[in-house]
Amino acid sequence: MISRRKMLKMLASFPLFGGIAASKMGMAASSKEASSASAERDLFEELGIETLINGRGTLTFLSGSLMQPEVVQAIESTSHEFANLYEVQDKVGERIAEMLNCEAAMVTSGAAGALTLGTAAAITGTDEEMIKKLPNISGPRREVIIQKRHRYSYDHAVRNTGVKMVEVESAREMEEAINDRTVMSLFFNAAAQFGGFEHTIGHEEFVAISKKHDIPSFIDAAADVPPPDNLFKYIDIGFDLVTFSGGKAIRGPQSSGLLYGRKDLIEAAKLNHNPHSDSIGRGMKVNKEEIFGMMVALESYLERDHEQQWEEWVGRTKTIAAEAEKVPTVTSERKVNSGPANHFPDLQLSWDQSRVQIKPEDVVKKLQEGEPRIEVSSNDEGLYITVVMMKPDQVGIVGRRVREVLSQAV
Repeated sequence: MISRRKMLKMLASFPLFGGIAASKMGMAASSKEASSASAERDLFEELGIETLINGRGTLTFLSGSLMQPEVVQAIESTSHEFANLYEVQDKVGERIAEMLNCEAAMVTSGAAGALTLGTAAAITGTDEEMIKKLPNISGPRREVIIQKRHRYSYDHAVRNTGVKMVEVESAREMEEAINDRTVMSLFFNAAAQFGGFEHTIGHEEFVAISKKHDIPSFIDAAADVPPPDNLFKYIDIGFDLVTFSGGKAIRGPQSSGLLYGRKDLIEAAKLNHNPHSDSIGRGMKVNKEEIFGMMVALESYLERDHEQQWEEWVGRTKTIAAEAEKVPTVTSERKVNSGPANHFPDLQLSWDQSRVQIKPEDVVKKLQEGEPRIEVSSNDEGLYITVVMMKPDQVGIVGRRVREVLSQAV
């Protein structure tokens, strides 16, 4: 058998063909060797970054979620060839729109990127000059209507376009606030959940008022799956634009998001987005691999057996609870967040602190500092553990470590 080295030497004796063939074989070999070397590298260890077990859920600072294997495969498989990014975004958008039963869709740089692009679309439409000038467009400052209790940190992404947020507290105030400067209305879907109140203007009435005055309505539902029905619900209610995060429960690329709804607005959002160089969204680049990955993640999410997955999550809470309850006075309670955001089965652990003499926040600290590093949270009742982002083989580890930390305080 002729060795690779000997073959390259033989081919090199042919001036043209040898040079090309040898080069290709050399590049192929180098590529294979580089790929093998890359697979063997532990970049976390190399850079001194400690990995962790995520018992807090889809928080961005903890990397959000882990991509499904099919998403990773989609990213890898599309990384070896060039393609026209306009065409990729258009074709993938068409497929996503089919899946979500809406007019049009696009992949964005997270839900925050979608908020900026959707607002930009409502302001500029397809006007090229306005697109180039945003956020410093001429004339009176444009306005976005929002319920006062819906103000939140992420509306900064809306304010990036230069708009003024106009706060209202009732349907009557909303009607009175709309004028010729109003370009959009914004509804933060989880506001009542986080604030502990009822929306002062409900979904249907909010949409109806917006339609009456011919202004686009936009709902931010970034973390609002499961259930998967929510992906369709807000279009059915009548919102013109909807955004969900791609990197939370859908388990797409962490830096991806979905913007979908009215076709004219989505087309305008694309004009405000990368790869258009003179646009507000140029820095919100989404590469082709992430676009494909988001599409495959949505396919996978919609095809998933969500009842089975829920039961698996419940089983994880039982496993951890069974270990923790081996410590005297420890009790457990499964708590289901009512939603719409982060609607998961979580675990609450409590104990008699006169017998198990450690505060919940100190348990959190010991788990963070232990081996392996585990991130959970605490509240007034005790330890709070979100199980949905754990790997299956990590569940028992969490239960054991919690038991060990509590046992040491008895």
